[in-house]
Amino acid sequence: MTSTYGITGFGGYIPRLRMQRAAIAAAHGWMAPSLRSLGKGQRAFGSWDEDSVTMAVEAARDALGERARTDLSALWLSSCTMPFADLQNSAIVAGALNLPAHVQTLDCAHSQRAATSALLSALRAAQGNLLLVASDRPRGKAASTQEIASGAGAAALTLGSEGVIANLLGAASVTKLFVDHFRPAGADYDYVWEERWIRDEGYMKLVPDAARAALSQARVDPSEVSHFVMPAPFKGIASALAKKLEIPASAEADNLDANCGYTGSTHALLMLAHVLEKAAPGEVILLVGFGQGCDALVLRATDAIREFAPRRGVSGALADAQSHDAYLRLLSYEGGLDAEWGMRAEKNAKTALTEQYRSSDQLASFVAGQCRCCNTVQFPQLPYCVTPGCNAPRGKLEPVSLADASASMLTHTADWLSYHPAPPLYVGFVQFENGARLLMEVVDVGQAGLDVGTPLRMVFRIKEMDKVRGYPRYFWKATPIQA
Repeated sequence: MTSTYGITGFGGYIPRLRMQRAAIAAAHGWMAPSLRSLGKGQRAFGSWDEDSVTMAVEAARDALGERARTDLSALWLSSCTMPFADLQNSAIVAGALNLPAHVQTLDCAHSQRAATSALLSALRAAQGNLLLVASDRPRGKAASTQEIASGAGAAALTLGSEGVIANLLGAASVTKLFVDHFRPAGADYDYVWEERWIRDEGYMKLVPDAARAALSQARVDPSEVSHFVMPAPFKGIASALAKKLEIPASAEADNLDANCGYTGSTHALLMLAHVLEKAAPGEVILLVGFGQGCDALVLRATDAIREFAPRRGVSGALADAQSHDAYLRLLSYEGGLDAEWGMRAEKNAKTALTEQYRSSDQLASFVAGQCRCCNTVQFPQLPYCVTPGCNAPRGKLEPVSLADASASMLTHTADWLSYHPAPPLYVGFVQFENGARLLMEVVDVGQAGLDVGTPLRMVFRIKEMDKVRGYPRYFWKATPIQA
């Protein structure tokens, strides 16, 4: 059933912040000493201003690169940790990416195999150029194995009929209400059942049925599988399944545990994006998604895979790391620490939704205006050009995106007095190469700090959180290119 419709691009995002697992284990050593056995490597965690929406934007930017976005007909977002229960999260992502208004958006959720099910549905539908993004930031209760094993990240795939780098050879799904874990509506954490039961009765019995059916449909012998993408929150499952399915042990894909951790429903596509970075033409990939059953997809890389490269890819995101050992930082960023921030933290952060809508063409996708009379670039776009003596009307301003524009630090300060969830608050003037100059917040500043001339890139983040109404206001911030 080989199709001319398939994967045309890929990308990924993993937050820079990495917590040493040994630090998590040490923090709970007084009551859970057994965690020491899991205290190897580090797990990715998002800053206070990152969520599944912001990570999705970054993964999509990695996959799209400089590609024109006007040809995209649909954007699907898959996640089990979306910030909104009743507001389309994918629409926020589409706005940040400056996608055309006619793009169809869809949220996919409620299962650990949501991403693979969305991918399979899109490949079978084979309609138009589609952007599929999976993004998750799973949380574990303090001192749980989920807390120490989880990660955060996002992956993006573009699908279409031109420049296909991997196509679908065969697929199969099995649906069983096997409850390995669950999270009730409104709950913060999952309730997880016993590991041995999940492994023996879940993965080891459900995955082989789907995988064998998919391989049979694709007419591929298990020995021909070059990459076995089998995401699982527990160690050893992929190896045991490869042995049971008679897939070569060398085909087992990196589970990204050492420097990222398990990213929930995103993990299948994150591992796939990592595999596609090194896959050679003709190689076969068996992709599995597990959750209340199983999806199995057999893909084959084409010759065109040599011609595509993401901006950084999963490998670049893994390398762009800041290592931390202050466990309370992770706990605070994930909402598990109710600290006393002082009266400055009591300000009203209510978003004016009317003004947000009126300015969405500028704010969401960070679009400035360049005057056609004097070439001045200004943000925000005012009714008239700001250059003295020009004053050209707004109709003469040409839209210019600042999201991907080269920039550097002009001035900066570290503010310890103002309230900020990740003190100090770094702010300063950012100088763009196109002439724009803007006062911006700077995030993820590492030990090297900031200096005049520090190269910067723009990232999509939560600007401010309305804790009373639970509404995050998104905007763009600057971050050093080097971690």
